[in-house]
Amino acid sequence: MRILLLSLGTRGDIQPFVALGQALQQVGHDVAVCTSSSFASWIQGHGLGYASMSNDVIDLVNSEAGRRALEQSGGVLGLPRRMAEASRRFKSIFRRALAEEWEAAQGAQALIYSPQAVGGYHIAEALGIRALMADPLPTWVPTRAFPHIVAPAPGLGSWYNRLTHRLIGVVPRLLFGSVVNQWRKETLKLPPRSLFASDLVRADGRPVPVLLGFSPHVVSPPPDWPQSVRVTGYWFLDEGQTWQPPADLQAFLAAGPPPVFVGFGSMAGGNPTGTARVVLDALAQAGQRGLIVTGWGGLRVPDPPQDVHVTEFVPYDWLLPRVAAVVHHGGAGTTAAGLRAGKPSVICPFVADQPFWGHRVQALGVGPRPIPQRKLTAGKLAEAIGQAVTDARMQRRADELGAQIRAENGVAKAVDLIEKYLDATPSSGKG
Repeated sequence: MRILLLSLGTRGDIQPFVALGQALQQVGHDVAVCTSSSFASWIQGHGLGYASMSNDVIDLVNSEAGRRALEQSGGVLGLPRRMAEASRRFKSIFRRALAEEWEAAQGAQALIYSPQAVGGYHIAEALGIRALMADPLPTWVPTRAFPHIVAPAPGLGSWYNRLTHRLIGVVPRLLFGSVVNQWRKETLKLPPRSLFASDLVRADGRPVPVLLGFSPHVVSPPPDWPQSVRVTGYWFLDEGQTWQPPADLQAFLAAGPPPVFVGFGSMAGGNPTGTARVVLDALAQAGQRGLIVTGWGGLRVPDPPQDVHVTEFVPYDWLLPRVAAVVHHGGAGTTAAGLRAGKPSVICPFVADQPFWGHRVQALGVGPRPIPQRKLTAGKLAEAIGQAVTDARMQRRADELGAQIRAENGVAKAVDLIEKYLDATPSSGKG
């Protein structure tokens, strides 16, 4: 079956879909991934087809304005303002993405889409093909058990939790719903859709199947989630099995005790050099060797000391089992990799889902209290690193959780559920 995977975002958003695509291809499906063009060669290098999309989203994320929008805080109270600004600035990009998603889906027999790829729901309706929503985050399914992942968690109870899901979930539709409805009318030849209609229910009233790619040991499925929502376990893309480390990295690891990993992905606020200096001072105060992975420019370390090694990229499945603790921004993918490795995590979140994962790590007993980036100091980070590398109970709990996650096979479970759904669901074949 020809299956199109549709996702938008940074590498951490796309990587789980590449892992899922590989697994689907291994059982006989013809799989292509539609996402930003900067990932084309990487996707094709993993043996998958690539469906063309412009690089507008990634260019925006990497721009100065995009970094500010992503990294500035303001909490849920600042969300409407930030979304309104995004609406004004990014509507043209949004329109182009919808058109490209529609073009990429022509000829597909099934669609698996992330919530960030807003066109997925509507394209499946227009083409009459089988479709599932897939998400590495517990974002789009309302629950009374915990607040929306970008909302504060003040412990006000189930009514507050449910309310945050409803309020935050409707903001994108209020801002971009008119664009979507115009596209539905002019391109998809579909009637307009209410701005308050649920993306979890098809036009015919049936539920949209949802696959959530995280471990139930990390976020337990709440009892008020419907049966159409399934938590499968993480979708890991292991790239370290055939990766050969450079000689200088091997020599550094062999020269002393396991270092502390530090990496903030593509995020480091407005001063990546200053953030790197805070990290170096904290490592020195904690008396720890460090291994800094700069990623997409999240940290800049022009002159590292002898006990700190700096590199741009190392596969996490190779590296993290070799470190003492993991310090990072709290992205879903890095959080998952650190937990699977069985290492205590120190999370220093910027925005979006990152505080949510920081609080989950603390609640699970596998890391200290998260340190928001706006409050990050060398002293606070040194104290957190010291706790992560010396607290025997925390280390034991991290090791236990890592073993539980390694025993799962989230990709295999997701593929099994997808195939059962495809076999049981007829296509109306409109497109």
